[in-house]
Amino acid sequence: MEVKGRALKSIQKYVREKFGQEGFDRWLSAISTEAYMVYSQSIDANAWFPLKTMLIAPMANVAQLFYGWNLKDAAWDFGRYSADFGLKGPYRLLIKIGSPTFFVQKSSEFMSAYYRPSAIETTEYRDGFGVVRITKFPEIDKTIEYRIGGWIERALEINGCKDVKVEITKSLTTFDLYTELKITWSA
Repeated sequence: MEVKGRALKSIQKYVREKFGQEGFDRWLSAISTEAYMVYSQSIDANAWFPLKTMLIAPMANVAQLFYGWNLKDAAWDFGRYSADFGLKGPYRLLIKIGSPTFFVQKSSEFMSAYYRPSAIETTEYRDGFGVVRITKFPEIDKTIEYRIGGWIERALEINGCKDVKVEITKSLTTFDLYTELKITWSA
């Protein structure tokens, strides 16, 4: 399973901005040698990297060091930051001018561009409500589910939605057939 370098760049930038250079250095000393080799230098946003060693484990290190082992909050914050980081230029314009319903329909395309192989689909969408399902994700982890939830939440806020709530109601990690994210918002 692989993750796009753009996701790693957002982690690198987030840790530096949120915890300063000292926190970033502390984090670098806690991650694996393989991850250190990637995160200690410029990351190619278009390259693909192993998911577990380059995203899941380094995010767990952040949760340990700075979030009192609260993986949900750490991953959710990463997802929110990733939306701000990744939805720039034409993507941000598309998010801002498109309706929230349009965005929910397209969110599966955004997510599939970050993780491979994966299958993420929108099963319901109407004003103020949507359902996104992750149906294929061989190395799924709660970290990924929380990160995606945070990303969707922030992207809808960028769109102008209020009272956005993303709830994970089913999970591949607990042997459900898919991970389901129910999304509600108001205009």
